Formats: sequence, structure tokens, C-alpha cells
Amino acid sequence: MKFELTKEQRQMMVEDIQYFYLNERGEEISEFVADNILEFFKDSLAPHFYNNAVNDAITVLQTQYSSIEEEVRTLERPMRR
Repeated sequence: MKFELTKEQRQMMVEDIQYFYLNERGEEISEFVADNILEFFKDSLAPHFYNNAVNDAITVLQTQYSSIEEEVRTLERPMRR
């Protein structure tokens, strides 16, 4: 699944990358270089974070489903034998 960033999101991320390089490494990098780094992260690393978020969502849904199932079971009526 490929996702696109808005122009504003992309610009903010490029600026964040430039800021990081300047403050952490003492290097000034161009917008072009920062954009290439962003593409690398987006294409290569972001799917790992995305998949982790999907798995977290599944866990939350399973917990909620279990809770709903318990609530519905309280509606059962006793059966005569």
C-alpha cells in the first residue's frame, strides 16, 4: 500500500530532517537530500511502523469484541431441562 503525503506534510518532514542533521550531526543538507532521505524512510521503513499499528488495532478490536461478546452473553436466558 503506497500512501501520499500532502505538500505541507512533505515540506514539514523535509524541514525536520534538515533540522535533525544540523542539530545532531552539525551538517547542513539540501532540501533535495532531505527529500531523498524522506523517500527512503517512507518506502523502506514506514511499512514496518504501519504494520505494527495495524497489529495494535487488531489487538484493540479483539479486546473490544471479547467485551461485547461477554455483554451479549449476559442476555442469554436459562433453559429448562
